[in-house]
Order: sequence, then C-alpha cells, then structure tokens
Amino acid sequence: MRTLPLTNEIPAHAPRPAFHGSGAVAFSTKGEYGVRLMVQLGRRFGTGPASLAEIAADEDLPRAYLEQLVMSLRDAGLVTSTRGAHGGYELARPPATVRMGEVLRALEGPIAPMICATDDPEHAVVCDRSARCTVNVLWVRVRDAVTGALDGMTLADLVPVAGVTDTLPTTTLTGALTPS
Repeated sequence: MRTLPLTNEIPAHAPRPAFHGSGAVAFSTKGEYGVRLMVQLGRRFGTGPASLAEIAADEDLPRAYLEQLVMSLRDAGLVTSTRGAHGGYELARPPATVRMGEVLRALEGPIAPMICATDDPEHAVVCDRSARCTVNVLWVRVRDAVTGALDGMTLADLVPVAGVTDTLPTTTLTGALTPS
C-alpha cells in the first residue's frame, strides 16, 4: 500500500475555495448584505427614499432578501420607510451617527465569538461553568476587540464622498498572517 505525505499545502492546480463566513469569527449573509444595503442608503442620504429594487440592482442582491433585512433595520430605528409611488427606505439619521456595531447587532443579534461572551445581558448567564471558567477571558477579549472595531466605525466611514476616491480609511493588519 502506497502512502502519500501529509501536507498542509494546497496543490497549485486546485481551485482556491471561496471564503464566505466560515471562519472562527464570521457574520452571515444577513450582516454582509445588510451592511451593503446601509452603505447604499448612506450614499443616497438626503435625497429621499430609495427603492429596494434599485438597491438590489446596484448591489446585485436578491430584492426579497433585502425586504427581510430592511425590516430588522427599521425595527432597530436605523431606517424609515415611506409608502407610495415615490416611497422606499432611507436612513433614520445621518451616516456619521450610525455605528456599524448597531447595524450588525440589528441584523445578527448579539456579537460574541462564544455564547458565554455575549454582550447581550439577557444571554450573559447561559453557561453553568462561567463562575469557574478562565477561558471566558479569551472570548470576552475577542468580543471586545470586534465590538470595539465595529462601534469605532460609522456608516459615513464606508460611504465615499462623491467625486473623491481617497476617502475610505485604510487598515493595517498586524500579527501572524499566513500568505494566501
């Protein structure tokens, strides 16, 4: 019987797998599509209601799914709706006052890498080991880093100013990164 050497390398001829929310700390398509929807509303801020059909076409997203997401955003007070021929959705307040953590919590729920580290007080006492668990410190730090990044960025940070291409912030990653 012939054995093959074990390796962590992907052969050069193998197609690269698509990454979509399968990492240790990931958001679902609700979060991804909802943020894209909010960015589109941010771009249109002050111009009146925008139709979901236009946004769906601009972002190449399913309109029916956006209709579901916008309800969560409306319930959270982030968007308002207007009925009628010229109706649609618009931001409830200026993009500079909408924190991305608010958006993702409205779409995804509490942000936590583990249920024992949720920032939602209702879910904080779900683990019977939390009184003696020292690993929880790790999950709380991860949660705090993620929520700090999300709450430190507003929708205005993601909405480019018309006619200006250098307005988006750049991010520098540090730490142990593996080449892709």
